[in-house]
Amino acid sequence: MSHDPLAEKWARLRFAVVGRLLVDPPGYGELGQTLAELAKQRWTNPSTGERTQFAVSTIERWYYMACGSEDPIKTLRKRVRSDAGQSRAMTARLLSELESQYRAHPSWSYQLHTDNLEALVEQKPSLGPSPSYPTVRRTMKKNGWRKRPRKRDTPGGRRAQQRLERREVRSYEVSHPHALWHFDGHQGSRSVLAGEQWHRPVCLCFLDDYSRLGCHAQWYLSEDAECVMHGCSQAMMKRGRPRSALSDNGGAMTAGEIENGFLGLSIVHATTLSESPYQNGKQESFWGQIEGRLLPMLESIRPLTLPVLNHATHAWLEQEYNRSRHSELGESPLQRMLAGNDVSRPCPSLDELNFQFTIKQTRKQRLSDGTVSIEGIRFEVPSRFRTMERLSVRYARWEPSRAYLVDPHATDKVLARLYPQDKRKNADSRRRTLEPSTPLSPTEPSEPVPPLLRKLLAEYAATGLPPAYVPHESELATKEQDRG
Repeated sequence: MSHDPLAEKWARLRFAVVGRLLVDPPGYGELGQTLAELAKQRWTNPSTGERTQFAVSTIERWYYMACGSEDPIKTLRKRVRSDAGQSRAMTARLLSELESQYRAHPSWSYQLHTDNLEALVEQKPSLGPSPSYPTVRRTMKKNGWRKRPRKRDTPGGRRAQQRLERREVRSYEVSHPHALWHFDGHQGSRSVLAGEQWHRPVCLCFLDDYSRLGCHAQWYLSEDAECVMHGCSQAMMKRGRPRSALSDNGGAMTAGEIENGFLGLSIVHATTLSESPYQNGKQESFWGQIEGRLLPMLESIRPLTLPVLNHATHAWLEQEYNRSRHSELGESPLQRMLAGNDVSRPCPSLDELNFQFTIKQTRKQRLSDGTVSIEGIRFEVPSRFRTMERLSVRYARWEPSRAYLVDPHATDKVLARLYPQDKRKNADSRRRTLEPSTPLSPTEPSEPVPPLLRKLLAEYAATGLPPAYVPHESELATKEQDRG
């Protein structure tokens, strides 16, 4: 009974007080004496736990309520007031002021709203009496005006604020391992020494949604597209290729190389709404484990370096986090992943991964020396493509020296690997023979006069006109020599 609502406890107490009268009703003229005896007894107050007594009139009222009911306990429960849920402590004008105040400042606490309303009532007494803190808190909770983190005054921040106010928040989980990966970056609270400078490293982690398995986690000195590609490639080589991935809208997560890589690997990439970290809540919860368990164990290591931090992170991830019981799952992430129906796919080769995580652009070929310029670097184009004026190339901006010539009409099929131009090597005067585009026939043309000229001569002769010019003496002499 200790877990029953207070109203239920009071109903059972009242029934216990008058239950004797219901079982053995008093005779004519004996009710008053029986009620007086019950009034002398002490009962345990459900609200305070102290021993208390009840008046004769109170017990009599309970008795008559129970007599006329088929369910005495239900009848003896405390009735809901007719004005329950109606706030009469705040006037309509004051409620309107509170609404306007919340619209302008949704991040304020209940106490701050209360204090500002009190100051407003002092300035404008016509609004009515100043409400108390419980009244303000109860009114705001009833209307759904709960404290919300303040978003930046940007288009994305305003959309996030509107969605949080108009849409419900629901937890979710996919039905198969590796159907969805979460990945995000987190700047750690510890600094590492790299060279002679201190840096706040960023941990990049890939987390499976179904099993909460940590597929891969690694610390970097910065968060950019190269680090995302580096970490994602390692995660896929360890666990396989997922079906989809979810991240925030950071520049590193939405770079062209990353988007093209997911598209080329047939991975659906979705992003959360701007300034809405709750949509990637599983990843945010993982950072609490990093800060609460991993980093405190490294407090005595000074100075902390990036290799030591990464070595400890991988050991902790594989030996503790992935093998420890998850409070929500009831088992470890590794056990849940092994028991589920895995839908991952084999990871492609490293060369294929390097090619997929690139951007695609069009470049104009310099016909003078057969080169194209990529990020300020000149690349030589194989001679068999010298007739193509515009070329489709793919490369990663963090490593422009690795470029590919692709066919845009054949799903980016690689035609050739492009290499940077080496001008010093070209200075040795050795040149390769040009590869012919189409082999020419070794036979000579049968007619020395081209077809168009033969047509014009025939048409002119058919007109019957006299010669159009008078031959020069040199021309006549040439004809005589030809005849001789």
